[in-house]
Amino acid sequence: MPRRNDIHHILVIGSGPIVIGQACEFDYSGNQAVKTLKEEGYEVSLINPNPATMMTTPGIADHIFLEPLTTDYVEKIFQQVGPDAILSTMGGQTALNLTMELDRKGLLEKYGVKVIGASIESIRKAEDRGAFKDIVSSIGLESARSTVVHDLEEAKAARSIIPLPIIIRPSYTLGGMGGSIANTEEEYLPMVEHALEVSPAHEALLEESLIGWKEFEMEVMRDSKDNAIIVCSIENIDPMGVHTGDSITIAPIQTLNDRQYQRMRNASIDILRAVGVDCGGSNVQFAMQNDTDRMIVIEMNPRVSRSSALASKASGYPIARVTAKIAMGMLLEEIPVAGGTAAIEPSLDYIVAKFPRFPFDKFASAPNTLGTQMKATGEVMGIGSTLEECMMKSVRSLEIGACHFHLPKFDGMSDAELLDYISAARDDNVFAITELLRRGATVEKLHAVTQITALFLESLERIVAMEARLKENVNDIATLRAAKEMGFSDRYIAALWHLNEVDIYARRKQHGITPVFRMVDTLHTGAYIAYLYSSYTGRMDSRLTDRKKIVVLGAGPIRIGQGVEFDYSTVHAVQTIRRAGYEAIIINNNPETVSTDYTTADKLYFEPLTPEDVMAIIDYEKPEGVIASLGGQTAINLAQPLSDRGVKIIGTDCAAIERAEDRDAFEHV
Repeated sequence: MPRRNDIHHILVIGSGPIVIGQACEFDYSGNQAVKTLKEEGYEVSLINPNPATMMTTPGIADHIFLEPLTTDYVEKIFQQVGPDAILSTMGGQTALNLTMELDRKGLLEKYGVKVIGASIESIRKAEDRGAFKDIVSSIGLESARSTVVHDLEEAKAARSIIPLPIIIRPSYTLGGMGGSIANTEEEYLPMVEHALEVSPAHEALLEESLIGWKEFEMEVMRDSKDNAIIVCSIENIDPMGVHTGDSITIAPIQTLNDRQYQRMRNASIDILRAVGVDCGGSNVQFAMQNDTDRMIVIEMNPRVSRSSALASKASGYPIARVTAKIAMGMLLEEIPVAGGTAAIEPSLDYIVAKFPRFPFDKFASAPNTLGTQMKATGEVMGIGSTLEECMMKSVRSLEIGACHFHLPKFDGMSDAELLDYISAARDDNVFAITELLRRGATVEKLHAVTQITALFLESLERIVAMEARLKENVNDIATLRAAKEMGFSDRYIAALWHLNEVDIYARRKQHGITPVFRMVDTLHTGAYIAYLYSSYTGRMDSRLTDRKKIVVLGAGPIRIGQGVEFDYSTVHAVQTIRRAGYEAIIINNNPETVSTDYTTADKLYFEPLTPEDVMAIIDYEKPEGVIASLGGQTAINLAQPLSDRGVKIIGTDCAAIERAEDRDAFEHV
């Protein structure tokens, strides 16, 4: 099918400021959408008040409105530039809610503006908790026992059909805002009252607790001719009860057998059909009871999300780009992707781990417990050949002072204290669990306490076993090689062997223990895609050119004090480098960003931003220089360690950085 010709001018709605639950993933999706629509020849307007984003860069869209995301301002845009259509599925919950409000006020009809992507009816069906539950039931699937309430009297009556604990979910909110779990009668009504207050529709879903069940997510792509594929399957390490944005997640799904997977896959597509989503990307979340086949549908998002950004980077499949083209009437088979078409279902030959980044370092007195309301500010992603390798990459990408599954805070705690600590979901439980494994705790015991699936606990157990092997075989090259293949960092091996990190680096190079760079190639079309990750197993996929190269260091995860503004500067640097005729190489580990779209630079290395991981790339690529001044504190902190290893830092050099960063030195400038 050709693209739609009944519309010529499209307004894309952004997501506004970075908030917990809605971060720079929507700059990525919005930026892709605007570029894609212009590629198809449409006039594009954009409304977004966030000045730090790539999408609000002059020239990205034909008209950019740095205005509040309210119906009054959108109406003024309707009057001023007269768009034919509005695309809201790229701007998170903010954009969906704004679109629904425009419809309720009759402004879409008044100005003849069509809704593309997800229709008003599809949004209503997916976002209205009660309506969605009815749809799930109508296609033979199961929801948690639940009821929708609009006031406290209805909430009191609901107690007769739903036992405590009760999950309370406000309608039309993002990041689980206002969500809670009532464990006692005393907590129940105040929590419901709060949920009703934060819901734009003054509505909340009360449902039976599925805490402890396994949680899964399917990223689904569907076009107007009912062609549908699963782009990526994702499994939460943490059980139900922790918001999926706050959970460590793994892709692809590891613990379902083929029959269970196919059942979940088919259910995902059936739900999109029933809701009426033919706009491209959506995600559907499921819970499955441990040791049974009982499967519960939790919810779906009729839009791209943070999980969609993760799935895009995990699979190399550009969900937002494809979604925008489907919204224009194109079919999956007509959309080119990575040497093939968007109709090819990705198949991963590696494993991806996503670890959330929390703000508790800024709020030390705040409880670090996790629940149904999201607390993470951002996330990192690690790609590896094994579960151990990708998880350890993620840990050292977090920038929390850890290069491994070890935090000193747990060293002085007793076994009983550690067990009590992990009995509640917390941001750093995985480190406490690993410490208990070092002390001889069994996988069975830890599963009973945490409900974390045994497969993931066994992976941590293998890491602990390798630690013991390293301690027993100091300076043994075979053990060093095995540890590197598992994903251990030079820094942690050095600590176990009482050496310097540089000593391990030199010893590895002496014995030829260096990584290869493998390609993220999930469509298996044979095309070369310069999207790469390191591994100590497999073949070298990266191709060297004879062009002069510049490496730009990214900013890592979104956190308080370091947000989307550094991705903006990183991407602009890359664009300038390419215009100057150099080969531009990006190193970053944040799946939400424009910089980790593999079409942004000539080459993308999705790797931790540590001296070891960056040096492996520099040793291979041999660039003219490295820019460290545009990736925020993350990149600046790498400048001196890289310079000490002989790397040329260009732009703002180490001496200038030191003068600015050192308070005493700055005072004397």
